[in-house]
Amino acid sequence: MAEKHFKYVILGGGVAAGYAAREFAKQGINKGELAIISKEAVAPYERPALSKGYLFPQGAARLPGFHTCVGSGGERLLPEWYEEKGIELILSTEIVKADLSSKSLTSAAGATFTYDILIIATGSSVIKLTDFGVQGADANNILYLREIDDADKLVAAIQAKKDGKAVIVGGGYIGLELSAVLRLNNLDVTMVYPEPWCMPRLFTAGIAAFYEGYYANKGVKIVKGTVAVGFDSDSNGDVTAVKLKDGRVLDADIVVVGVGGRPLTSLFKGQLAEEKGGIKTDAFFQTSVPGVYAVGDVATFPMKLYGDLRRVEHVDHSRKSAEQAVKAIKASEEGKSVEEYDYLPYFYSRSFDLAWQFYGDNVGDTVLFGDSDPASAKPKFGSYWIKDGKIFGAFLEGGSADENNAIAKVARVQPAVSDLNVLTQEGLQFAAKI
Repeated sequence: MAEKHFKYVILGGGVAAGYAAREFAKQGINKGELAIISKEAVAPYERPALSKGYLFPQGAARLPGFHTCVGSGGERLLPEWYEEKGIELILSTEIVKADLSSKSLTSAAGATFTYDILIIATGSSVIKLTDFGVQGADANNILYLREIDDADKLVAAIQAKKDGKAVIVGGGYIGLELSAVLRLNNLDVTMVYPEPWCMPRLFTAGIAAFYEGYYANKGVKIVKGTVAVGFDSDSNGDVTAVKLKDGRVLDADIVVVGVGGRPLTSLFKGQLAEEKGGIKTDAFFQTSVPGVYAVGDVATFPMKLYGDLRRVEHVDHSRKSAEQAVKAIKASEEGKSVEEYDYLPYFYSRSFDLAWQFYGDNVGDTVLFGDSDPASAKPKFGSYWIKDGKIFGAFLEGGSADENNAIAKVARVQPAVSDLNVLTQEGLQFAAKI
């Protein structure tokens, strides 16, 4: 097969790839200089839509509606946009070998692509129960959600098992978002997770109590403190039940597993410095090999705000790190420099009629403020995290755009706090004063 050469190659076709392409176009590139190589069959899209709007029973989101960069209020980059800009989309192409010394990538079909500058935007893969040899985990309708193909399988299962029983394995992002959307599809939903409360990496017990109560009021059953250890299936190979470690057995027509992801870095093992499970980069997302950059889920980068190295799995960082890398690449070509990446961690989710945002770092002591009664008509509450006498993190459910901006500012500024009781009483008012 003929070798194809590009000045710039983005490896991966997720959120980061779309935002990097837009930044390249903004900075100025010549036709044929840039290629995006993706194993997916479609142009880059906003992945968060898959666990929300894509699964709605009415008015479901579909492509081309959520191609990047609509998720941040930008222009929707349709496949035609890439063509107009002279950017080559090389889709349905899995790269199986990367040789950084020869600046070459080899596809499963044997095609070779060479580059001058590489941006690694490979993202994460879902952790599967079959990876651990869980009995029966290869049954039909045991599903995962990462790519649009996964979402299509889930939509088909929802339609085939109308009003059936769904078990969600995992109590994190995917667990909470999918439990809500499957309930909206009128499925009987049970969520199972081993931790004492949902979203344990971010939520405190107080925050989690609200969401668990709210979900229970919506008809979602919650089973905590145990894990799935096996599955039964019928003669067609379709899943029929989930066996739990505590001995319980849950009937199931659909099982969706959301137990985390792994950054896709294996192509570069031994070729790049790694740290904290990701590819180590500087504040411009350049790796230990000059001309090779890593962005999004796979990058472990200097978190300027906290003076340490972090790896962040979130769409906001995928977008911003991609833009930072491209700005740095273009600036260095012109002998200029850009500001170091100064990221404020940001996470959010939407489910049912709820919407929360979190900024900063969830370390230290916490205070809960506001109305966190799951039975309230319009609950609005939040939490601050306080360490060394300063606020490090802030969470808000049900906030307006201005209120969310206020808690973001608090997390960035890290104001001093002397009395936690006063902070509890003032709640959002404290943020509004900063």
